[in-house]
Amino acid sequence: PTTITIKGILGLLMANTDAKENGKRVISLGIGDPTAYSCFHASNAAQEGVVESLRSAKFNGYAPTAGLPQTREAVAEYLSRDLPYKLSAESVYVTAGCTQAIEIALSVLARPGANILLPRPCFPIYGLCASFRNIEVRYFDLHPEKGWEVDLDAVADLADHNTVAMVIINPGNPCGNVYSYQHLKKVAETAKR
Repeated sequence: PTTITIKGILGLLMANTDAKENGKRVISLGIGDPTAYSCFHASNAAQEGVVESLRSAKFNGYAPTAGLPQTREAVAEYLSRDLPYKLSAESVYVTAGCTQAIEIALSVLARPGANILLPRPCFPIYGLCASFRNIEVRYFDLHPEKGWEVDLDAVADLADHNTVAMVIINPGNPCGNVYSYQHLKKVAETAKR
């Protein structure tokens, strides 16, 4: 039993769930790396963009820490499409994946006595990054019988004047749930109080 790992169990599960009779393969959404599966390919436009960037010799060094200005501008424009206001490129910070984004966000929130509210179950990086910054972690439960909705009473009981953030993962990881607008509105109202 001491040699059994989560990755080993996942590997056995994935090996035994491929539907060989219909030719479809199970794709694990827990890996976070689209290149792990041959069905995800970079588009021709993306490939041509990389080649053009290499040939231009304009990008032969490190990018600015916050991201390339043109990337930040494109992200701001894209996100502004569904907002009642326009984001500026200065409001965008480009990271090398979700883990770096979590680390940066928690480093900004860290202060003596701070605590953060995390869902249970939760993507484990949040708790790990919080502990590195001496942020106390408090867990609120998700209700599986209600589509993994947030236990709002638990959130209200756990929060205090030192609570610097509450993490809501939507779509949920690891549960795969997607919250309704009504539930997210209740979560926001609870957080506001």
